[in-house]
Amino acid sequence: MMGNGRGFWSYVLAAVVALGVVAVMVWATRRVMTPPPLNAERVAERYKALEEVRATAHQVLTTPAWINRDKGIVRLPVDVAMQVVEREWRDPAAARSNLIERVRAAHAAPPAPPAQPSPYE
Repeated sequence: MMGNGRGFWSYVLAAVVALGVVAVMVWATRRVMTPPPLNAERVAERYKALEEVRATAHQVLTTPAWINRDKGIVRLPVDVAMQVVEREWRDPAAARSNLIERVRAAHAAPPAPPAQPSPYE
């Protein structure tokens, strides 16, 4: 009976020590990994960066621009692009062939390398 009680208390002590070690590890991890609080400068810097991102996104979504002038690829505002799609897809067969042709033109293979290597290579 005596030996059995000692074994029980050994397990209890081991469990308490293990939980204590885990608690110390959690406390140490939180202390080390907690970032410093944001000060007013950092908050202003982050708001400025957010405004720049939003302004750039607004400009990209609402203004047309050339993406690749040589291949004829243009960025259109979303509403204009929707109008173009709506107008062109009234005739699905013609729109599909036009779309396939535009994809081929946009992804055309580059010119073949010259047959004669350069004397400088």
